[in-house]
Amino acid sequence: MNKQSGFTLIELVVVIVILGILAVTAAPRFLNLQSDARVSALQGMKGAMAGAGSIVYGKAAINGVETEQNSGISNGVTTITTSYGYPTEDETGIVLAVQGLEDQTEWRYAGAASGGLAVTFADRDAPDGTECSVVYQNAEEFSTPKITVVETGC
Repeated sequence: MNKQSGFTLIELVVVIVILGILAVTAAPRFLNLQSDARVSALQGMKGAMAGAGSIVYGKAAINGVETEQNSGISNGVTTITTSYGYPTEDETGIVLAVQGLEDQTEWRYAGAASGGLAVTFADRDAPDGTECSVVYQNAEEFSTPKITVVETGC
């Protein structure tokens, strides 16, 4: 009696079907990596804005202008405009405070539809704060600036 070993055609087809089902259920998760990366970069920009704002506020407190609605902090070369000690929502405020934000090959910014400054990636249209952006809004008296990440459309 000659004993043969190996897989039958039915066993191979069943394995291929199971692998196909696993691939179909796992593929959407892997295909969403670019969107996840964009959202993570926006979260990083939010952190950079918050950190820069805190540094500027510390300098404003040292200079005694943290309670003034319209003021400025100078580093000897440039002046960052402030509102209650935090950078304002414009090119002379938060854009100067965050290193790299002025680089038009990486980031794009414009006024947000709901107020404030919207920041998005350079490969996207000018931001209005409704899709895939970070929105920075001026600080109010006795509060910090409002920084919001809009994840839709990334």
